[in-house]
Amino acid sequence: MEKFRIEKDSMGELQVPENALYAAQTQRAINNFPISGQQMPKAFVKALLLAKYSAAKANGELKQIPLPMGDAICQAVDTLLGENFMQHFPVDVFQTGSGTSSNMNANEVLATLATKNFGDNVGANDHINYGQSSNDIIPTTIHISAALEVENKLLPALSYLRDAINNKADEVSHFIKTGRTHLMDAMPVSMAQTLHAWADQIQQNIEHIQRIQPSLQTLAQGGTAVGTGINAHPEFATTFNNALSKKTGIKFKPAKNFFTHIGSQDIAVTLSGQLKAIAVTMMKIANDLRWMNSGPLAGLGEIELEALQPGSSIMPGKVNPVIPEAATMVAAQVIGNDTTVTIAGQSGNFELNVMLPLVAKNLLESIELLSNISHLMADKAITTFKVNETKLSEALARNPILVTALNPIIGYLKAAEIAKLAYKEGRPIIDVAAENTELSRDELTRLLDPANLTKGGIQG
Repeated sequence: MEKFRIEKDSMGELQVPENALYAAQTQRAINNFPISGQQMPKAFVKALLLAKYSAAKANGELKQIPLPMGDAICQAVDTLLGENFMQHFPVDVFQTGSGTSSNMNANEVLATLATKNFGDNVGANDHINYGQSSNDIIPTTIHISAALEVENKLLPALSYLRDAINNKADEVSHFIKTGRTHLMDAMPVSMAQTLHAWADQIQQNIEHIQRIQPSLQTLAQGGTAVGTGINAHPEFATTFNNALSKKTGIKFKPAKNFFTHIGSQDIAVTLSGQLKAIAVTMMKIANDLRWMNSGPLAGLGEIELEALQPGSSIMPGKVNPVIPEAATMVAAQVIGNDTTVTIAGQSGNFELNVMLPLVAKNLLESIELLSNISHLMADKAITTFKVNETKLSEALARNPILVTALNPIIGYLKAAEIAKLAYKEGRPIIDVAAENTELSRDELTRLLDPANLTKGGIQG
């Protein structure tokens, strides 16, 4: 039988599990929101604790709370960060739109631990939450958590994938393949050209994310309830950001306008939109890999992805492109998350956005999914695939579109006639061109060389 203790808040008394570090307001949230069973993301809770650490540092330095009390709160944060702290943060994502329940959850847990450290009562509202409101600490935490995850996970993961693609491009640069537009045969390209294009897409996304970072690292903290800074020391915002920057190693600074950061989530929406763009890139790369790997007999069969697991419960020997498939599902989820963040961003009613927990959940999930799939795509799809040179050569030899190189010499209409005849008879384009033009076999061999055709320019 679970044992309980009685806790009291401004609304009265209620039972709380005897050994829980949280108190009455957290328990009310547990009781009120049995909705999804999903806790706030770990990255969000960690950032919230870091914000509480920085607030305690600032308030101690500014003599708003006793300095030893501030140190006790900071010690409590460090203790939590060194263990499995998520067990103390059970509040559902789908809660009050300001995230007040999550804020009070952190305040109550830290009050319990800090009281033990300090040796006297440390209040959840009066001390842990001093100079703060849920209305500025939760938007602040969204920015902190996203900034940390972008800097420490997403950008390194994207860079890792970009480098893996570029390295593979160098490895397979001597292979020439049939290009495709509209999924139909087109002029040849090198494998390196295909892969370098993927890498460039990733690099563009990296640069776009980097341009968002300075805005993401501006914080609402100091605006308190509505943006006016009521009950916060005039120097609290600056001192808070200095403490947070020192603690995290990332430069944070106060928002130029607290009202903007509290009443809107435009920066989060912008970041989410760029995460969607990364998802679109990931979808393109994954689908290209799937098409190139298709077959192996009845498809393109240009490459062979690493065999990772049996592909069918009924068809023996079947192997599927599981990592690219996982990547397409990640992309779909991130695109869906962006729609949710966009809708949530529209809920900035007057001085407060009231879908903050939902913004945090979807934003951080997208960052985590994209970070994880980037490593898997690099290690288990890009780096390890093998090129089927025989298939590439067979397709190139039969590709009538190579006749495009003859346009400047024989004209478009004559070239089209030759291409159609090659299609109809299923013959190599060089044989049909030799019979239907005055060009020598040696000249046709030079003009229609697939490797030369990947270099652009007039070959005649």
